[in-house]
Amino acid sequence: MNLNDLQNISDLFSKTPKMPVLFLGHGSPMNAIEENQFVQGFRKAASEIPKPNAILCISAHWFTQGTKVTAMKMPRTIHDFGGFPQALFDVQYPAPGSPELAKETADLLTPVPVEEDHSWGLDHGAWSVIKHMYPNADIPVIQMSIDYTKPAQYHFELAKKLNILREKGILIIGSGNIIHNLRLIDWRNINTVGAGWDWAVEAREKTNNWLLDGNFSNIIQYQDQGIALQYAVPSPDHYLPLIYTLGLKDKPEELSLFNDELIGGSLSMTSVRIG
Repeated sequence: MNLNDLQNISDLFSKTPKMPVLFLGHGSPMNAIEENQFVQGFRKAASEIPKPNAILCISAHWFTQGTKVTAMKMPRTIHDFGGFPQALFDVQYPAPGSPELAKETADLLTPVPVEEDHSWGLDHGAWSVIKHMYPNADIPVIQMSIDYTKPAQYHFELAKKLNILREKGILIIGSGNIIHNLRLIDWRNINTVGAGWDWAVEAREKTNNWLLDGNFSNIIQYQDQGIALQYAVPSPDHYLPLIYTLGLKDKPEELSLFNDELIGGSLSMTSVRIG
């Protein structure tokens, strides 16, 4: 980063104590309108940190070729799902965007080309959790997409370029699920907290231990960690937001877990706070 980058960010947002970073296991879109222990966990997480100047969300549901950031003034609420009650489709989360933060984010990622996008908006990976944390929709929110052509190590390193935003009151949220295998859901226990297939129990135990021990290399190289992880992460879209969160951790910072439960056999709601 050069002096111009620092000056641009300083002009945009005042310096603050370093903001924490979150990874939120967002689970079913129905969490947006239900009252349960997980949405209570999202609210509690928000209550324990300073109110952010803005939010940058990396959601599992914006998986693109190349990297994009939303740059519109008023992002639309995207209902990117089907088969749910009308009440869920009726939800709107009218948080403003921040074209200025989008530009600064793109500049920080140089030399990676970043497209400033004006068509996406806020998908449910973002709004379904942020609406519980900040229900007044009064904090600007932008999203950054995940480049599906790149491996986990690339995303881990890319995240580091965003670290300075934490000193400007920007809350960076990764939204996905560490264990997310929709093909193997146990529909009889879809709402049973603690229900997990044997492989999911094993994957949760391994990933939790690696997270708490700071063994991020095993998390990054998840495809080499045995059959349980292969079942847990059949595709990388919901897993990679965790990698962004971990890439933002400074060595002395504390890492803690919350909402740490399996549900429906093949999903985990495990969420992470850093700092």
